[in-house]
Amino acid sequence: MRIIKSLPMDMNKKLKLVLCWHMHQPEYRDLQTGEFKLPWTYLHVIKDYVDMVSYLEAIPNARAVVNFAPILLEQIEEYAKQVTGFLHDRIAITDPLLAALVNASIPSDPEQRFKLIKDCMRANRERQVNRYPAFRKLVEMADWLDQHYEALSYINSQFVTDILVWYHLAWMGETLKLTDIRLKHLIDKGSGYTLHDRIEILEIIGEQLSNVLLRYKILARKGQIELSVTPYAHPIMPLLLDLHSAHEAMPNAPLPELDVYPGGEERINWHLEKGVQTFKRFFGFQPKGCWPSEGSISEQTLKILDDFGFDWTASGGNVLRNSLHLPENDNNTDVHHPYQLNGTDIACFFRDDGLSDLIGFEYSKWHADDAVADLIRHIENIGNNANGDSVVSIIMDGENAWEYFPANGYYFLSTLYQQLANHPSIELTTFSDCLKKKVSIKPLSKLVAGSWVYGTFSTWIGDADKNRGWDMLGDVKWAFDKAISSGRLSEEQVKAAQLQLAVCEGSDWFWWFGDYNPGEAVSNFEKQFRLNLANLYRLLGEEPPAYLALCFTQGSGAPAMGGAMRPGVEV
Repeated sequence: MRIIKSLPMDMNKKLKLVLCWHMHQPEYRDLQTGEFKLPWTYLHVIKDYVDMVSYLEAIPNARAVVNFAPILLEQIEEYAKQVTGFLHDRIAITDPLLAALVNASIPSDPEQRFKLIKDCMRANRERQVNRYPAFRKLVEMADWLDQHYEALSYINSQFVTDILVWYHLAWMGETLKLTDIRLKHLIDKGSGYTLHDRIEILEIIGEQLSNVLLRYKILARKGQIELSVTPYAHPIMPLLLDLHSAHEAMPNAPLPELDVYPGGEERINWHLEKGVQTFKRFFGFQPKGCWPSEGSISEQTLKILDDFGFDWTASGGNVLRNSLHLPENDNNTDVHHPYQLNGTDIACFFRDDGLSDLIGFEYSKWHADDAVADLIRHIENIGNNANGDSVVSIIMDGENAWEYFPANGYYFLSTLYQQLANHPSIELTTFSDCLKKKVSIKPLSKLVAGSWVYGTFSTWIGDADKNRGWDMLGDVKWAFDKAISSGRLSEEQVKAAQLQLAVCEGSDWFWWFGDYNPGEAVSNFEKQFRLNLANLYRLLGEEPPAYLALCFTQGSGAPAMGGAMRPGVEV
């Protein structure tokens, strides 16, 4: 463990610090059947979105920026509606795992039972499973079953029931476990769970789904947090606008056969319009800021965001560093200021990759007090060396890091907020408040396109499998354009096709393509990508191409944090 010693900080000036948490899950539904193919949206609600708002509620003088992907907001709403419908009228839930939790009977087929068991093993072994001896024993038995498939017929319904219950208990947020007496009772019970117990868990899940967004909305009304938005289905905007923008930071990267994504600018405007409409429906006001999907920006992207009326956007520190090394810009390395591209009025803040990655990838291994002290020392040292009114931006995935921390990050985050909120020389603030207080904005003559991952687009393009995905997306977009221009689709059909196309354009599918990712994740996302494309062809009245029946990418890697997060700096 390396703890940084701080220098004396000038107590007469406060260093502005923005904590920005990005909440995002892709569209997991098959939009044609309504079935949720993966359960991560509701699981992250009960574990992460609930905890993250609870810390802020507990410390009223703490502040943050919270960004929601619109497609996530809609899924939370749908889950809340379905859970309410089941509890009140026994209307079926379309998420197979959540439905299994409350089904009156466990499937009798051994293979169906084993699938449920396997689904209940998708949790962090050290932090979520081994923490509970009863859950650990069930998972160890499941490990044995995985190696002795012939023994499946001996697995009874109670085993499946108990592992279903424990899986959902393990995914509950720490703030819920500390405050909800029902959860305490269920955890203490340990085994022999009944249908009544399972329905009680669903009631708790339903309460969180129904209230979580309102809690963020209330904090925004109080001015404690700033809420911002992402383009509707989380596309990589610079690549939709110009695939060749990938070469600005990766000059030698191979690109897809597709030379240009057809109608990219029109699609970006659609995602922005739809995203803001969705945001306003949930929160009741126009957002001032836009976190572009994965912090991906280019000069053209910034101009579009500016024209759209946003006051601020943000990206990764390496994007700024790549840009400042250009001869057109001053050879400045100060990431702790917003910048403004010539010809635009929008301010762009840049992430401190080092500090953000310490939280995301390092501090989960530390004692919470040591980690918080180390982070604050880093920030104090920045303040001591700051020129003028600097702004430190810590921008992070708001959901995937915490399962690697003890108690879902409870000790680290609650301590961090408490100490920062009361620090005499650090001011927790928001991006909009920084602009309102007229922080100095530096000029930028030229920008190198990139993202918050390594400052490049390598996570979404430049690999053979990722490029194949772009070619497949290009094929369906040509079919979409042809069908729209023919005039043969009704207004309702056009609307459904636009929505399905938006899902196909999301960034997450490309994120997971590539053999360096875990096999199960690659398989799940690759299958859903092909399903999304096939659904769009059918909506257009066309037979899907034969290649959509064939797997085109497989994974076998073991990246840090399971591949769900990547650092800002490539190591």
